[in-house]
Amino acid sequence: MQVPPRATAEQGANSPDPEVSEAVRRRRFSASYKLRVLREADACSSTKGELGALLRREGLYSSHLTTWRRQRERGELDALQPRRRGPPPTDPATRELARLRRENERLAQQLATAETIIAIQKKVAGLLESTLASVSEQP
Repeated sequence: MQVPPRATAEQGANSPDPEVSEAVRRRRFSASYKLRVLREADACSSTKGELGALLRREGLYSSHLTTWRRQRERGELDALQPRRRGPPPTDPATRELARLRRENERLAQQLATAETIIAIQKKVAGLLESTLASVSEQP
């Protein structure tokens, strides 16, 4: 196994930096940016080099344009407008309806519980009445 020679102070300036660079983040393009670049690309005349200059200036590849054109044709770029995170907002009537349904369910359970309690009380009262009647008949 061969050991690499040590770098001197003079060589250190020319050698690559051994530090690990920050992880590269994926580029994200907004819908408005995509549409602007597509408009500029469509406006480029057939003069050789205009489209290439646009791509170099923006730091893009021709595949970006191809993909964005397909998205534009399918209407996907309109759907890429910024949206709020989380569940979609509901209208007040839908929220009120959901609240009333929950309340109705809760009240139905309370009513069922109350009816069960009343039925048990009737049975207990009937048993006590028959027990008292039999006790009062005895000498």
